[in-house]
Amino acid sequence: MVGVAKDIGKGASELADNVKHSAGIDSTAAEINQRSQVALQKLYKSSPFALELSKKAKAILVFPKVIKAGFGVGGQYGEGALYQRGRVNGYYSLTAGSYGLQIGAQKYGYAMFFMDDKSLNYLLENNSGWEIGAGPSIVLVDEGMARSFTNTTVTESVYVFAFAQEGLMAGLGIQGSKISRILPR
Repeated sequence: MVGVAKDIGKGASELADNVKHSAGIDSTAAEINQRSQVALQKLYKSSPFALELSKKAKAILVFPKVIKAGFGVGGQYGEGALYQRGRVNGYYSLTAGSYGLQIGAQKYGYAMFFMDDKSLNYLLENNSGWEIGAGPSIVLVDEGMARSFTNTTVTESVYVFAFAQEGLMAGLGIQGSKISRILPR
């Protein structure tokens, strides 16, 4: 069983690499920064809660374009910028692989709002990458949930918004994803 899991993981990782290169995501720092700024402004226009949250966040990690594709074995990849006090403090990649009943492809953006120093330090100090599902508590905010939040109900370490979705693929989640620091050209 362990051998099968390794083969699945290797296949999913290879698919994620293929998605990355075929989608032309391997970008320069300037390209990542420009796309991240545009994506963040689109998110703020579509979600007043995200804009309010940005005023309290210690940092915001924006992945403006995540590509996800799968046919049995799936992969996703995206590159983004981490903003602290309005300035870029690093670049990161988001990768994931999966196996199961899935078919399709989609593109979307993620924005992760780090609300405390502990969660931000976990990202900054984890040199081998941050596997989501381990570490700080995360809340994936959907449109209905965003309407029910107030400043007094913001209690978690990290809030994640998915936005600008295009394409057809069942399910959207962040569990099993890995975030790693990158040094774009």
